Amino acid sequence: MNRKELEQIAQQGESETVEFKKSTAQLRRAMETLCGMLNGHGGRVLFGITPQGQIVGQTVTDKTLREVADQLRLFEPPGTIAQTRIALGDGKEVLVLEAQPDPTRRPYVFDGRPYQRVGPTTSVMPQETYQRLLSERPDSRTRWETLPAEGYGLADLDQEEILRTVRLGIAAGRVPESTGSDIPDILRRLGLLKDGRLNNAAIVLFGTRFLPDYPQCQLRMARFRGLDKSEFLDQRQIEGHAFALLDEAMLFLRRHLPVAGRIVPGLFEREDEPLFPLEALREALVNAFCHRDYTVVGGAVSLAIYDDRLEIWSDGTLPAGLTPDDLKRDHPSKPRNPLIAKVFYLRGVIERWGRGTQKIVELCVKAGHPEPEFGEQAGSVWVRFLPSGYIAPHRVAHDLTERQRELLQILAHHGPSPLREIRKRLSTPPSDRMIQEDLAHLRRLDLVESSGRGRGAVYRLRKANE
Repeated sequence: MNRKELEQIAQQGESETVEFKKSTAQLRRAMETLCGMLNGHGGRVLFGITPQGQIVGQTVTDKTLREVADQLRLFEPPGTIAQTRIALGDGKEVLVLEAQPDPTRRPYVFDGRPYQRVGPTTSVMPQETYQRLLSERPDSRTRWETLPAEGYGLADLDQEEILRTVRLGIAAGRVPESTGSDIPDILRRLGLLKDGRLNNAAIVLFGTRFLPDYPQCQLRMARFRGLDKSEFLDQRQIEGHAFALLDEAMLFLRRHLPVAGRIVPGLFEREDEPLFPLEALREALVNAFCHRDYTVVGGAVSLAIYDDRLEIWSDGTLPAGLTPDDLKRDHPSKPRNPLIAKVFYLRGVIERWGRGTQKIVELCVKAGHPEPEFGEQAGSVWVRFLPSGYIAPHRVAHDLTERQRELLQILAHHGPSPLREIRKRLSTPPSDRMIQEDLAHLRRLDLVESSGRGRGAVYRLRKANE
């Protein structure tokens, strides 16, 4: 950094990655800021510049540098802090300390306390954030999933589900055929049992008892009426191990997901295919269970179906260095819970590491839908599925009667027709009022539309692409 670059930085002012200190008399506060920068995106603290951006410089002696070195020793783990000295003349310098973070070593603490940087402000990091960052460290000894499940034993596990995992793993070619049925041996092979003690991952994957110790092993599902959460048609909240929750979520989707109805002339016994590819939805749910932050005690995986979209939310943030846009292209696989993800993989649920989100995009585009949206908000990661022109032809319910299907067939074969013509063609015509009620129901589903009023009304089939 030269004098010109220094002047540009001073002119731009303080920010999340830049802070000014008039002198090293404020060294301790500066170290707290550097700690916050190490826990964030890095940054510089410049000594010899006032908070207003005036370059005043200071004398930098050997004593000054020793004091800086003494303070740097208080970082845990040791942080990379680059030092640069910029001469101003007359014995004055600007001392620049630059934090160069290593995301795999976060959270950093200074003198026993973690700090964070929010805008131009440094503050003590909340305990929840600290625990989350700690759980993301590659060092398995500090990850939540590897910590002992205190007070839990083999009797608290779904042993049939464990054996099922082995059977599916062998079928997928990912578990040796020689694997037996001894539960402790299987758990040791999966990394879920060590020195006779279960870890948290074992409870998440196969537990049968969750409250009060594991309230985060939860799934929330809702089918809302309309476009917001003001009114729901169905709502469920259940606890269970990850595989049971995945099965429950898929059942809920099959029960409530709108059916994509194609109007085929002469054939209304159509195949009931859900609007969104179930394989894509399953992949999104698996991602949520594998990557969510289980240290958030009140957290859950949430599934919400609205009239215009479907959303899956899970607690936690994206791994360091990844953005929502990165999820749509090749990106490194950084599972927050590698033990949990490994068992999903061995079971054959995950096909390839790091390809899940791209597979979701490909499946939706192949089905004719827009690319799903990925986002990060308020400590959660979400994926939003948006159908192609979400209009009512895609919202066909499963409750069409035989007569309603016959009405659709008549309109498909004969085109726009008045009520009297429709009545003639029905195999067993009821009263006009009942026919009108059936047609009204089909209009509400937007399978049928009408023009005119009263006896002059004409009904016609609405095509799916209208």
